[in-house]
Amino acid sequence: MAFSLQSCKVTDKLKVEVYETSAQGHSLKKITEFTQNDKPLIIKLNPEEKFQTITGFGGSFTEASAYLLNKLSQANRKKILDAYFSEEGANYSLTRTHIASCDFSLSNYTYAKVENDLKLEHFTIEDDKEDLIPMILDAKAISKEGFKIIASPWTSPPWMKDNKKYVGGKLLPEFNDAFALYFSKYLYAYKKEGIDIWGVTVINEPHGNGNNWESTLFSPEEMTLFVQNHLGPKLEKDGWADVKIFGYDQNRAGLPEWVDAMFKNEATSKYFAGTAIHWYESTYEYFAKELQYAHNKAPNKYLIETEGCVDSEVPHWNDDAWYWKKEATDWGWDWASEKEKYLHPKYAPVNRYANDIIGCLNNWVDGWVDWNMVLDRQGGPNWFKNWCVAPVIVDDKNDEVYFTPLYYVMAHFSKFMRPGAVKIGCTIDSNEVVATAVKNPDGSIAVAVFNPTETKQSIEINISNKNALISIDAKALQTIIIKQN
Repeated sequence: MAFSLQSCKVTDKLKVEVYETSAQGHSLKKITEFTQNDKPLIIKLNPEEKFQTITGFGGSFTEASAYLLNKLSQANRKKILDAYFSEEGANYSLTRTHIASCDFSLSNYTYAKVENDLKLEHFTIEDDKEDLIPMILDAKAISKEGFKIIASPWTSPPWMKDNKKYVGGKLLPEFNDAFALYFSKYLYAYKKEGIDIWGVTVINEPHGNGNNWESTLFSPEEMTLFVQNHLGPKLEKDGWADVKIFGYDQNRAGLPEWVDAMFKNEATSKYFAGTAIHWYESTYEYFAKELQYAHNKAPNKYLIETEGCVDSEVPHWNDDAWYWKKEATDWGWDWASEKEKYLHPKYAPVNRYANDIIGCLNNWVDGWVDWNMVLDRQGGPNWFKNWCVAPVIVDDKNDEVYFTPLYYVMAHFSKFMRPGAVKIGCTIDSNEVVATAVKNPDGSIAVAVFNPTETKQSIEINISNKNALISIDAKALQTIIIKQN
């Protein structure tokens, strides 16, 4: 039985707009016809029950993405940037970039090329001026409301470390002040280019990454002391007190140890604005207990997912079906220890994104940032050949663009859940279909529902003694917008 919002009496009580992305081929399509069964799933919304304030959703500016955009025609370059940053597109509001090189750079580079230049008199961001900075500036020109940028170094300049290499090693104590100055110089240089940096993380993945690409090792206590005694005071002294400093910046299972050190007392907490996290510990587990622990340890601090992607995979080109099937593997499929193998089964990329974002929102995470915005058909460029998938894949040789289903999954959140929205009470009577909801600054409520099952589901939405009956396709993600009178 099919019915429309206009013709079914019960749905007249609650005005809703429904957008769906599905394995059946919908890509953020507005849905107005629904089917109904006798036992709909019940979603109960409670706007009076308030949780975290949303910072934003988006992706990352990398040299790899920027380099590829510059190899495309102007029309396709603009098409991609519009898709990410315009109001008609995903309208990204929270982004990330790298401070000097990362694995998704064309080569290793630092902004402090002259060794033992403690005052960084030769500091330069010239390496970023051909690709990375133009991409950010063009995105800024497109974005009507603007977006926040979190910047992360993968390593300190190699000469500041005990091993004098880009990969691995630890920051030597005698260079603590020089590395703090490095951040300040970066913020000033980018501001001079017309780019304001909203926040920084101390280092990307302080546990290292198996010594594969740029990294600098920190323990929780070492990072906390560096922020407390060097980075925080330096940014404050140089006029960057408003720039947010985020600690950790790695996988969630390690959260308790890190937040215990960072937020041990008032002195250790002073300069930390919050905690940054990644998702690579598992392809399905979002670590609710650890997220709750981190929030409870510092309830007034940010908790932001700064990086996640389909890793260790070469992208599938023009094959939407693959992104919905449990065929992807990650680094842990091959390399995880036997006791952790259970965290890394084959998975469906769409499921991983949708479940993780919804799970994060339901456990106090206030921002979620995807990794590369654009990669090529190989899953690069990447100097270490660490191939990954991005929501937009391009064939730069033939000037072709493929918007994968992951692009539309990200848009379901970034487009409809705006900065300043408040996570509200939302329950669903299902162990398989998951949901979350926020109330936006304009008063509208956005509900995200993900149905990973093989069965179409009817849904009844209840709020303030009003309801609406809709349905969601099998293997589909929906965003439901409620505009209350």
